[in-house]
Amino acid sequence: MKVTEFSENTKVDHVSPPWEKYLSEDDFISYLPSYKGNIVLDRFDEYTHKADKTGDITYYFYDAVKNGTAKQGEPIPLLIFIHGATNSFDGKICVGHSGAEMFATEKYQHEMGKGAYIAVPLANEKKDEKGNLCDSWDERYYPYLKEITEKIKSEYPVSKVIILGGSSGGYMSWAMTLEYPDLFDACAPVSSGFMPTIEQLKMLEEKDISVLYACGKHDEFNCYRAECEDVYNYIAQMKNGICYIPEWTRNGDHGVASLYFGIEMGQHCMITQLQANLMYTDGSPYCDQIPNGITGWIKDISEK
Repeated sequence: MKVTEFSENTKVDHVSPPWEKYLSEDDFISYLPSYKGNIVLDRFDEYTHKADKTGDITYYFYDAVKNGTAKQGEPIPLLIFIHGATNSFDGKICVGHSGAEMFATEKYQHEMGKGAYIAVPLANEKKDEKGNLCDSWDERYYPYLKEITEKIKSEYPVSKVIILGGSSGGYMSWAMTLEYPDLFDACAPVSSGFMPTIEQLKMLEEKDISVLYACGKHDEFNCYRAECEDVYNYIAQMKNGICYIPEWTRNGDHGVASLYFGIEMGQHCMITQLQANLMYTDGSPYCDQIPNGITGWIKDISEK
């Protein structure tokens, strides 16, 4: 996989995106998310998990009891956030890149009901001599992510396990749920280029696993594909399925999201909207099927 190197010199604000010509006259471009990051990163503790095939895995863990957002001994959900390609190079800041940081705030913790534990594992990503990504998430990580999840479950009173992620983290969210369907109660793959088959989705439905798939139709990396329409439709009609495929990925101010880091990727980065809880700043929901945001979706799952 070749990934553009995002140096400080290539970061340019307000570059006209290639899809701008498709906007309606009433629309506008928005360059900033509706939340401020890097404000609760200190609430995530760093751990290391032994992993022979990939190299030991660093993961960050938010203990809701330690941070005062959950009661001792109260079973609460465990959220596993999987980051996208190249994000691990930023170390702990990857907690934000993965979409996890805001879920450690008092507001989100309260809205999820009784709080939630959060884990953010990092892939041991590498670049070749030309600066291209040559090592990231793949099937070697499956058993180790399973072990990390099971370790947390053995040490804390976990009620439900929900895995979420964007881009290649979306692929891993699908992959882990399909590989270990008895481990997860819900998955939220975002902007994933991989889509399961209908037969695989039927298996998840039989296991009573909740599925929330989200992807913008103008995703710059072509994650939305018309040939997957049958799969999207099947997710939408699943007993516990939600398929959120808006025409435009938007920020909290209702503007169409643009993010330029050497390449335009604002429509691909729906994980930013997930971290904004899929709620606009005026209090209206991004998706009518998720009227109380992702936190409300998690609360509903935890109370089943």
